[in-house]
Amino acid sequence: MIEKRIIERIEYCLKNYKKISFLVGAGISAESGIPTFRGKDGYWSSCSKNYKAQEIGTKKFFNVASHEVLKFYLYRKSITEFAKPNQSHFMLKEIESLLNDNFALISQNVDSLHKKAGNSDDRTYLIHGDHDFMRCGDECSSELYPFPNGIKLKERQKDQLTETEIELLKCHKCKEDLRPHVLWFDEYYNEKFFKKNSVLRISKETGLLFIIGTSGETTLPQVIAKNVLAKSGMVVEINIADSYFSELLKDKKNGIIIRSESSPFLTELKKEIEKQVVTLYNKS
Repeated sequence: MIEKRIIERIEYCLKNYKKISFLVGAGISAESGIPTFRGKDGYWSSCSKNYKAQEIGTKKFFNVASHEVLKFYLYRKSITEFAKPNQSHFMLKEIESLLNDNFALISQNVDSLHKKAGNSDDRTYLIHGDHDFMRCGDECSSELYPFPNGIKLKERQKDQLTETEIELLKCHKCKEDLRPHVLWFDEYYNEKFFKKNSVLRISKETGLLFIIGTSGETTLPQVIAKNVLAKSGMVVEINIADSYFSELLKDKKNGIIIRSESSPFLTELKKEIEKQVVTLYNKS
């Protein structure tokens, strides 16, 4: 799977201090038992018993029916809380250990599995938020609160929310409902919560971008890929199905499309990077 062009580009990046970056989506966590969003069994397909995904995943809906949003959020949290990192997550951690500051991980996932696998906070950019945190739904401050203790997540139902939980899910300052620290459909990327400026800067420093397990439906990932291409970087998509990026890359000389699941590809990639890092070290 690691063709000659990719090997040559890895070598170029290592010698010229260019970043080797990874843009990942929900597909990378599917092996851990976490549903993707847009698949037939995904979060947005199953969603709430009473509301459509496009309704429930918005700030507008939270403002008028916060408890319905919190029910769905706690159900999602109950799945991610007990999930374990899979081989792909551990390979990304190993690759970071090899590349150090030449590495950047840009993730659309909010499931905390990168953290559980051991990726560093300094080189991991969670552009869609993090299930481990909440913030004031009334925006009385921008402070992030850890997920409240005392909420039972095991064997949770989609429409479950108790009076005790409602009290635990109140802002510490103004007592309004807390909201999930995630990017909703009717919200915009920013630097404070979603590292927009940071990842755009990284995209311009990236010589090789691997895009793994994402459909590419949101704007910031699209801009990241375009920035890498504009700076003569190479973009490699690893996915089991066509996506926005497949169309973007199909006629690009510095674009490569690989139809594969993430774990076997990343395992092979880690071995190749390790080989090149050892070779470069021995020459220096």
